[in-house]
Amino acid sequence: MDSSKTAPATKEFSVNGRTYRPPARPLAVICIDGCADEYLDVSLVQGRMPVLARLLAAGAYRAMARGALPSFTNVNNSSIATGTPPSVHGISGNFFLDPESGEEVMMNSPSYLRCGTILAAAANAGRKVAMVTAKEKLRDILSHELEGIAFSAEKADQAEEGTHGISGVEALVGEPVPEIYSAAASLFVLKAGAALIEHGKADFLYLSLTDYMQHKFRPEDPESLDFYGAIDSELGRLLELGAIVGATADHGMNAKQTPAGEPNVIYLESLLQQELGNGVKVILPITDPYVLHHG
Repeated sequence: MDSSKTAPATKEFSVNGRTYRPPARPLAVICIDGCADEYLDVSLVQGRMPVLARLLAAGAYRAMARGALPSFTNVNNSSIATGTPPSVHGISGNFFLDPESGEEVMMNSPSYLRCGTILAAAANAGRKVAMVTAKEKLRDILSHELEGIAFSAEKADQAEEGTHGISGVEALVGEPVPEIYSAAASLFVLKAGAALIEHGKADFLYLSLTDYMQHKFRPEDPESLDFYGAIDSELGRLLELGAIVGATADHGMNAKQTPAGEPNVIYLESLLQQELGNGVKVILPITDPYVLHHG
């Protein structure tokens, strides 16, 4: 039997105190990293997201939600993937001070994850699960104990059956590995998700994009409008394949510099040392290896 014609499993499953009853259709959840509401507003008004406009006109639900705090990529992707807040899943930032070693470390390891993921539970219940991220840094956490497909756009050319559940990703998508500091990195994730459904390799997907474009461009900039127009096209492709699609942001965006162009930064450690003396240590929990995003 052609695997692409096999109906998805509908067995219910429970994880972290919640029970899920997935329908017998492909499911795709998209995390549009850094998608402040203004990006959608401007793109819709400019007519750049016709698919989303049709969905909203037909009654699709759109609402503002409060993200988990601190409002970082690792924290909120972990919350989405587990259905729990940071107090349960344990990912408290991109970067933290390890109380055992006293060292400042990245929170990229699944060893910091304190609970299971919806993705792993769905795979155990018989769904064909795929987790595709733009950034490699998220792959280890979100693929924790997952029996399925897990790879990043950033290193898609390094995916192997034994370690990622798939090989030949570039051929599947029909595009080479994109530059991580680009719109293409996020669009590659969406194209990969559609290809996985189309070829019957996955029917339960988590697709996590990168916020390079939102860090770089304002909602009304032509680059942003082109980017959201391209996202809309890939959303349409997923819907044409029969997928039920949900999309959310992991956090919003705001200006990081003053109107004069100076960094809008409070150097907290210096201020505290002035008040309290030496011995104060402040770490930056947003520290991230993707320096062009956060510079």
